[in-house]
Amino acid sequence: MQNTSGEIAEQMAREYLVKNGIKVLDTNYRSRCGEIDIIAMDNDIIAFVEVRYRHSNAFGMAHETVGPAKRRRIIQTAQHYLQSNRKFSNHAARFDLLCLDGDLDQANFQWFKSAFMAS
Repeated sequence: MQNTSGEIAEQMAREYLVKNGIKVLDTNYRSRCGEIDIIAMDNDIIAFVEVRYRHSNAFGMAHETVGPAKRRRIIQTAQHYLQSNRKFSNHAARFDLLCLDGDLDQANFQWFKSAFMAS
């Protein structure tokens, strides 16, 4: 079975995070509210990471594609994860975007730490 460009981008994102000293805890975590691409630990902060890939920016850059509804689903899914994994309940949390624009073989990452907040 051949991987889609989105799956390849997510694998590249995981590798990028690990190379930058981040411990990946879980991938493609699903709840009834939605999915989180990568859940990771950055020192003592749990990071919920949305990976976005755009081959072309004709319809906007990758970081511009996460609207209010998507953010809300990510936040709700993160809350579910924290409730299901009490060992992380005392950790600070943040919501990151890890974006790739252009050809995957020349990937240029943009990592937006704390890209949005839970309200």
